[in-house]
Amino acid sequence: MAAYNVTSPHADEFINHQEVLDTLAYAQQHKDDLELCRQILQKARGNLTPANDHGAVLSHREASVLLACEDPQINAEIRALARDIKQAYYGNRIVLFAPLYLSNYCVNGCLYCPYHAKNRDIPRRKLTQEEIRAEALALQDMGHKRLAVEAGEDPKHNPLNYILESIETIYGTRHKNGAIRRVNVNIAATTEDAYRQLKAAEIGTYILFQETYNRARYEELHPTGPKADYAWHTEAHDRAMAAGIDDVGLGVLFGLEGYVYEFAALLMHAEHLEAVFGVGPHTISVPRVQPASDIDPGQFDNGIPDEMFQKLVALVRIAVPYTGIIVSTRESEAVRSAVLQLGVSQISGGSRTSVGGYTQPARPHDTEQFDVSDQRTLDEVVGWLMDQGHLPSFCTACYRAGRTGDRFMEFCKSGQILDYCHPNALITLAEYLSDYASPAVAREGWRLIDQQLALMPDERRRAKAGEYLERIRVGARDFRF
Repeated sequence: MAAYNVTSPHADEFINHQEVLDTLAYAQQHKDDLELCRQILQKARGNLTPANDHGAVLSHREASVLLACEDPQINAEIRALARDIKQAYYGNRIVLFAPLYLSNYCVNGCLYCPYHAKNRDIPRRKLTQEEIRAEALALQDMGHKRLAVEAGEDPKHNPLNYILESIETIYGTRHKNGAIRRVNVNIAATTEDAYRQLKAAEIGTYILFQETYNRARYEELHPTGPKADYAWHTEAHDRAMAAGIDDVGLGVLFGLEGYVYEFAALLMHAEHLEAVFGVGPHTISVPRVQPASDIDPGQFDNGIPDEMFQKLVALVRIAVPYTGIIVSTRESEAVRSAVLQLGVSQISGGSRTSVGGYTQPARPHDTEQFDVSDQRTLDEVVGWLMDQGHLPSFCTACYRAGRTGDRFMEFCKSGQILDYCHPNALITLAEYLSDYASPAVAREGWRLIDQQLALMPDERRRAKAGEYLERIRVGARDFRF
């Protein structure tokens, strides 16, 4: 049996099954040890003051103890600490994005995904470049600046060249003041050479969800297709980073396996990337299984109640303080409202998970990857975020200024990223308010910008941001710090 080794290139060693089981046993043994829980929380409070070593990050075992602890006071302290750590690293900003589904052709047999090859009920569709251009225009006209490109795995219908051409089309599409400035990519595990080509295409973050880290469960849920290879899939982020893609995103589809197993393994994956590359995950996504064509979430008996889901998000924030935590429109408005207070820093808005969905006047359901719980428009989401005390951001400045990978982490872990992200959030929100917002959202947004600008501590940055904001009011665009 493989031994646990955080720096190993082999999946069975850096996500070691026995280490996960030992961690869960340790957590159960110590979950009622309130003194130990308080010591772990005290260690985590070191992250309230960002430092280049990102403070005293908790190990997967320590975080698992907190997850298992049922003491109400400890749980209240976890929630409060998560809020404070998120504020220390990211302030009150929430970055907005949208998924763009290019194709639902797929050769894999994943039992939890409606795109699986044996599903004969779902219409198969692949966007042409003209259709992709139309989708990009529709998203720009909503106000989006950042996309996550999605496609099923199908070497015939969705080869790498199709993905690369689609990225070029998206970046090359302009309408009025609109532009997609960052294209993140969520496609199947591929080769190091393919990752180099994606890097050359100037993608933002490469995102790949593990689905489940439990190898036996993984192989059960992926009976056929290239994705059935657990090691190839799990080691994909290593190949991407070796190829020069220095911003990668992790994720688990919660509900496929017990959440305590997934939580420990997810943190082990983050620890592995940090140990090997000196750069942990740029983002961590926390989706839950949702209904879809030919998919009934009830067939998976590992669902997470909302309260535990919120605790899990809070502990991801505490254990991996520098990462961006993403919650999509899979979750309802109520759930998103709760987790936004516990560490989430990125959400999707106005999302459609169908192929070609943004150009349709009514939301199509026949090619959706999953049911969208939060079906509000982007403008409604922006107004809601401000009402909740958050600062909506469409910023893509770090990616475009070369602050990625270890350079981003240098600023983020030291707390300096706020010097860039806060004024950039104000600038990009001002663009949205000027070009796309409803009158009510625009009024509230400019009031918020004036308030936040006055609170900016650095006088020179405040003056420069004020200058950019005035120029935006009279039609200029695309400023950044």
